[in-house]
Amino acid sequence: MSFFVISPEIYAWIILPLLIFFARICDVSLETIRVIYISKGIKYLAPIIAFFEIVIWLLAMEVVMKDLANIANFFAFAFGFAAGTYIGLVLEEKLSIGMVILRIVTPEESNESIIAFMQQENYGITSMDAKGSRGSVKMILSLVNRVDVPRIMAHLEKTNPTAFFSIEDVRYVNSGVFRPKKLNMITGLFHSFIRPRKKM
Repeated sequence: MSFFVISPEIYAWIILPLLIFFARICDVSLETIRVIYISKGIKYLAPIIAFFEIVIWLLAMEVVMKDLANIANFFAFAFGFAAGTYIGLVLEEKLSIGMVILRIVTPEESNESIIAFMQQENYGITSMDAKGSRGSVKMILSLVNRVDVPRIMAHLEKTNPTAFFSIEDVRYVNSGVFRPKKLNMITGLFHSFIRPRKKM
């Protein structure tokens, strides 16, 4: 019976650097998400993420420190850091965590369709008259879940492509009218941890 044996050179210059690379992707992705959670006031998940993040980092650092002459480990460590930063941002965007303030400014004659759409979809809105550089406008404010933003933007591009809008992250909310989420038991528990909290 023959066994597949990995040579020490392949293990030291290929397998270990790959392990370091993927470990760095994991820990830096977790770090990126953790920092974003902290900035949004999500204080329950951040410590849990920090625990796993530092464990993975220590394991990767231990391998690098054991063989300081292996430059492949250094490059894997650095490239993993860069890739992890990007992947962490992509993951956070896909998770659509938290809520945002959506501010829409349109000419008065074109705001009715936006207001009707928002009310029909059960988004809470506040509309007010304002004065712009080119005349009277209507400002529409709404506090929405980030996951709902693409749906609203698609409607704006279809019906009011010239409308001005801005989106701002929200750390704390008190009360309001919110479009209900369709959540199962697992996602419901997850969002119960990450939703913005009332500021005391």
